[in-house]
Amino acid sequence: MGMAQDLQGNPLLGANPAAVVAFDEALRAYATYHGDPVAALDRGIAAAPECAMLWLAKAWLYGLATEPGATAMARDFVARAQALAGGKREAAHGEALARLLAGNWTSAGLVLERWQAEMPHDLLALQSGHLIDFFSANARALRDRVARVLPLWRDVPGESWVMGMAAFGFEEAGDYARAEDLGREAVERDPRDSWAHHAVAHVMEMMGRPQDGLGWMIAREPYWASDDDNLQVHNWWHRALCHIETDDIAGALALYDGPVRRGGLGLALPLADGAALLWRLEMQGADVGTRWEELSDKWEGHEAPGFYAFNDLHAAMAHVGAGRFDRAGRLLSGASGDSEAAGWMRRYGLPLVEGVIAFRRGDYDLAADRLMQARHISGGFGGSHAQRDVIDWTLAETAIRGRMPGLAEALARERLATRPHSPVNRSFLRRAVALREA
Repeated sequence: MGMAQDLQGNPLLGANPAAVVAFDEALRAYATYHGDPVAALDRGIAAAPECAMLWLAKAWLYGLATEPGATAMARDFVARAQALAGGKREAAHGEALARLLAGNWTSAGLVLERWQAEMPHDLLALQSGHLIDFFSANARALRDRVARVLPLWRDVPGESWVMGMAAFGFEEAGDYARAEDLGREAVERDPRDSWAHHAVAHVMEMMGRPQDGLGWMIAREPYWASDDDNLQVHNWWHRALCHIETDDIAGALALYDGPVRRGGLGLALPLADGAALLWRLEMQGADVGTRWEELSDKWEGHEAPGFYAFNDLHAAMAHVGAGRFDRAGRLLSGASGDSEAAGWMRRYGLPLVEGVIAFRRGDYDLAADRLMQARHISGGFGGSHAQRDVIDWTLAETAIRGRMPGLAEALARERLATRPHSPVNRSFLRRAVALREA
């Protein structure tokens, strides 16, 4: 009997047939966000505890959660893997994970890039590298990491999942037509690929096509809105943005109260979606009532200032929304250390947190200064263009509330250049012009 291999033909040292099935099931769930990859890996580990790749795959799932507690668990999984027999694959993943868990995201991604040049069909490496590029907002790497291997996946199991990753990479790099084509083909092949579905939603958001976005989300809702879909809260967030962009504020708030809250605000990434949605809604005049207090309370269990600055910004929004400026201020203590993540906090996290605190206090001059310092953050902070748009949105609102007509009009026209039909952007321009004419 030869060495065990995964579905794409990569070696799985120490695995037996049951462990191979579990590993492949976990990777499908990891790539498509549909199903429970951790449960599958646990079954595999129970069947073959000596298979290091099972432990390393579990470490990736926990290490990329942007949760301090999960990162500590990932370190334990890596240690378990390193005590087992391994080859080049295990060594590459172990080295990349060590760098990630030390807060050095870009360096971790580079290790996987070198490995993929030798083993382009390693789906675990490709998906993990893709998420590293996403969490570090590296638009070029998001496109190129997948684009360079996509031609080699023709007729390889999982080809459509790689197409879904490529769709998101091309979208973040601004190639919207190619992104939409790839994303649509990917979901035709695997309708439950929520990552590919969400790539098309991003295209429609960035192109200012909210009606198309609503149609896309509603028509495909049975595929992405099930309880076993790990991206459902984020996809509900995308649908809510479409409602806001069609001036349906009540509809967006109903989605927050319904599926966003029901889908679970128990992890940092859904909490960030919740905070970003409430922040936009409140700037649009919605009365969010006591929702901020609930969200602020939930963030308390997921904070580690400076661990991942993108999360700190969204936690600050929840805290200041609830009027808890002391809690928001505690986030400013997280800029120590020499890791890449600590550097992100110093360069971008601190001014952004200071900016939202100042905005909520009504100190608009300070808010404008801090937000302008850090708004051009691609490649140095995290999240997608659509997620980071909340920063520019807040800056435009700051300029209007602070009665800065020149800046307000400039920012409104900047937004209208890419989304000319947006009622939000048109409102910014009307209000800015009114300031100048007052």
